[in-house]
Amino acid sequence: MSKKDLIENVAKAADLAKAKATQAVNAVFENISASLKKGKDVTLVGFGTFSVTKRKARKGRNPQTGEAIKIKATKLRNLRRVKG
Repeated sequence: MSKKDLIENVAKAADLAKAKATQAVNAVFENISASLKKGKDVTLVGFGTFSVTKRKARKGRNPQTGEAIKIKATKLRNLRRVKG
């Protein structure tokens, strides 16, 4: 499902204009993003948990040349879905 599809479904289910449904969906995503940026997990009961995992810097190898390289630290965005 695309964001556009989600907005259309929210508009129909809540009997809202598409503009209002767009504002509502965007507000949800913005709040989830803001919480993740602050380092907080977001749990939506019955759906899943959004979180950010930090991956440390490490050494690796270029697969083509075999040369040792440094891989920078990164942050990974995760969604653990509820089973069922």
